[in-house]
Amino acid sequence: MPHFKDLFEETYLKAIYKLNNKSPKGINNITLAKALQLNPATVLEMVRKLTERKLVELQQDKTIHLTESGRKKALSIIRRHRLWEVFLADKLGYSWDEVHELAEELEHVGSDDLINRLENYLGHPKSDPHGDPIPDKKGKLKEEQGMPLMNGVKGKQYIITNFTDTNDQFLQYLSSLQIRPGAKVKFTGMNEYDRSCSLSVGKQQVHLSEKAAGNILVQPV
Repeated sequence: MPHFKDLFEETYLKAIYKLNNKSPKGINNITLAKALQLNPATVLEMVRKLTERKLVELQQDKTIHLTESGRKKALSIIRRHRLWEVFLADKLGYSWDEVHELAEELEHVGSDDLINRLENYLGHPKSDPHGDPIPDKKGKLKEEQGMPLMNGVKGKQYIITNFTDTNDQFLQYLSSLQIRPGAKVKFTGMNEYDRSCSLSVGKQQVHLSEKAAGNILVQPV
């Protein structure tokens, strides 16, 4: 099992990677602390340590960015996480909305040989149960092409590709609405007051909050 310090470090690197993807110009200490649900002072101290290890760069404007080494390490963690999700869903029979929290624990088993064998055993899957691409062993990751559902055009049809939030509770909510990767939906409108969205999923009409619709990525049919 990984040392507690390494586990904590990996959690930070993965969080920074995901937040930077949403905000390419960089994130600050407050944003990272909020994402990790930690005290900003605690986060700042860890960022300082990661900077000393040359995994993170703290810019003059106080924004936090991964170095190339930090990015490779973050992608390695994401690779492990997504392969474990495939294993849990395809081989152990967990549903797609149950695997995230379990994979959060398994991702810290850092043996490259184990992960490569796992990938071979699974038949080299390209994406996890939520539609997210799996980085290859060299750290290459296929760019996501989806756009947030809330940016849809009224009357247009879309196919669900993946989600920016893979929290089990959120996925269970989507599952109850029959919203999952590969599902076709029709965007039927947005309420200008609260920016909530409405759509057709099969024969049912669904209403989603701005936050939920913003976390669902789609492509035009």
